[in-house]
Amino acid sequence: MSTQAELFSPSPIDTLAFEKTARLQGYLHIAGVDEAGRGPLAGPVTAAAVILPEGMHISGVDDSKKLTSKKREQLFDVIMSKALAVGIGTAAPEVIDRINILQATRLAMLKAVELLSPQPDYILIDGITLIDSPILQKTVIKGDSLSLSIAAASIIAKVSRDRLMVEMDTLYPGYGFAGHKGYGSASHLEAIRRLGPCPIHRLTFGGVKEHVTCPSS
Repeated sequence: MSTQAELFSPSPIDTLAFEKTARLQGYLHIAGVDEAGRGPLAGPVTAAAVILPEGMHISGVDDSKKLTSKKREQLFDVIMSKALAVGIGTAAPEVIDRINILQATRLAMLKAVELLSPQPDYILIDGITLIDSPILQKTVIKGDSLSLSIAAASIIAKVSRDRLMVEMDTLYPGYGFAGHKGYGSASHLEAIRRLGPCPIHRLTFGGVKEHVTCPSS
C-alpha cells in the first residue's frame, strides 16, 4: 500500500528544500529515488535510492542527463563515499516484457529502497509514480533537478546501468551496447535487423519485436 505525503512544494532554488521540509515534519532518513533505462530496447531498468546526511550538499550534483559521462563517474564515487546509504535495484528485460516497463520500474525502485540501511522513513521519488511501500512518499516532477537526494540517485542509477551495458557489450558483441547503452540508435536498430535480438533485448518493444522469430510448432 502506498502513502502520498502532503507537503508544500518549495522553491526549486534550494535543492535541499524538500529534504528540509520533510525534516521539519519529523522525518530523519529521507531517501531520493530515481531510475535510468526506461526507454532503451535492451538491458534492465535500473533504480537507485540514496540517503544523504542531513544538510550535506555535494557540489555538481544535478540531473544525470545534464552531466557528461566523465562528470557522472566522478560524482558517483563522491556520492558512494559520502551517502548515509545507497541501494541499487534492477528489473531484467524478461521482467519488463512480462509486467511492462512502468511496473518493472516501480519494482526496481522498490528493490533499491529495500536495500537501504538504515531504512528511510520518507521517500522523494522523481516523476509521478509511487511505489508499493508503506513508507511515506512524495513524487516530485523534475525531481532530479529540484532535489539533491533525487539527483544523487539519478547519477547512481545512470552510472550503474551504463557500466552494466559496457559489460553486456563484451557478452553480446556486434550490437554496440558500450556506445548507445541499449537505446534505439540507428546503428543499434541495424544490428537488430542484421543479427536478430539477443538475450538482453526487450522483446515487446518496437524495433525489437518485429524481429522476434517464433519457434516452429
